[in-house]
Amino acid sequence: MVPIPIEPMIGLEMAILLVIFTLGGASLGVISGLIPGLHANNFAMLLVAVAPAIPANPLFVGVAMLAAGVVHSFVDAVPALAIGVPDADMAVMALPGHRLVLEGRGREALRLSALGSILAVILAVPFAVPITIGMMLIYDQLMAHVTVILLAVVLGLILTEPSIRAGLGGLLSFSMAAMLGELTLDMNPSAPLDAGDMLSPIFAGLFGAPTLIDASKGAGVPPQHRPTIRSTRRLILMTAAAGTVSGAIVGFLPGISAAIAAVAVLALVPGSGGDRGYVVATSGVDTSNTIFALFALAAFGAPRSGIIVAYEELGAPVELGILVLATVVAGCIGYLVVVSIGDRYLDIIGALDYTRLSIVLLAGLAILSFLFAGIAGIAVYLISTMIGLVPLRIGGRRVHLMGVLIGPILLG
Repeated sequence: MVPIPIEPMIGLEMAILLVIFTLGGASLGVISGLIPGLHANNFAMLLVAVAPAIPANPLFVGVAMLAAGVVHSFVDAVPALAIGVPDADMAVMALPGHRLVLEGRGREALRLSALGSILAVILAVPFAVPITIGMMLIYDQLMAHVTVILLAVVLGLILTEPSIRAGLGGLLSFSMAAMLGELTLDMNPSAPLDAGDMLSPIFAGLFGAPTLIDASKGAGVPPQHRPTIRSTRRLILMTAAAGTVSGAIVGFLPGISAAIAAVAVLALVPGSGGDRGYVVATSGVDTSNTIFALFALAAFGAPRSGIIVAYEELGAPVELGILVLATVVAGCIGYLVVVSIGDRYLDIIGALDYTRLSIVLLAGLAILSFLFAGIAGIAVYLISTMIGLVPLRIGGRRVHLMGVLIGPILLG
């Protein structure tokens, strides 16, 4: 363990450069968030590749990476709600956010997501230091028993499925995803862009393509109602706070995703509000994870997210005060982007031919897989897609597919 660094005040010139790079990174996060299948991690690795040619302190490039990751965690909710919305007949299999869209509550869902994320920023920043200090006291013990913890998480997810069929579907999904991760995560294929890894085609196949395939014959986005939020302030705050704490766990422990943490949150928070609570909690976990992963790097030298892995590879100093400030600014930008363009995005998607849109997006995911992982990436994308269809066809939550990361850890 290393002490958490706190840096001195910065000068005017440095402040101006930090603002410029923060805004630049935030812009990248908006782009990656609005394009299905593209993640801020991809831009982060591209920045690592081109960093030697950027005439600036690596800290500034790192600030841009972090800002991109934070804004992405806000904005990716927009295409997640607008694209991949199934037909009404498939609503029972739809993700919680999609069900809200089908009910005409998509604009409300966008605002719930934005609130979950911005509240996570507001809550995570003041609690990051005490939580990190607490983690320092128990971190060694947690890591010594991380296999047991992950096994408990996996069993908990399977046993809490509503039926035996769903539980078996979850077990099969986890097992297939775990084998996929074991066989592919360490691959290092040649690719046109020397700035990616196998995660791009894996996640595009597991989570992106199956939703598009199932929704390709759907009617798209139905007319949406006014963005009135029907959840209470107390419920939103409770689920956002629980999501923030869960995001801390995700930020410090390997293998546990935001989706897994969100499932746990809703099991623990009384009256979690169903689909609305899930949207708030998942958004809160996702954004909180970005912040706590930064503190995990500062305290333990342990990168726990793609953005932080890229930051470490960049070799930039971990100046927590500066990075946290950039995170807060990026969070405010992300919130404003979601509430300002989210409704328009839903309207545009709703006016398109959804079958053609799904085909174009599926092809786009294949192209991204090739760019970041070459021919092997396309093969992994196709295999991942078949595995990703298992929970939709047999039953079980799609969160079991995170076995692609948990499985290799359990297997050592």
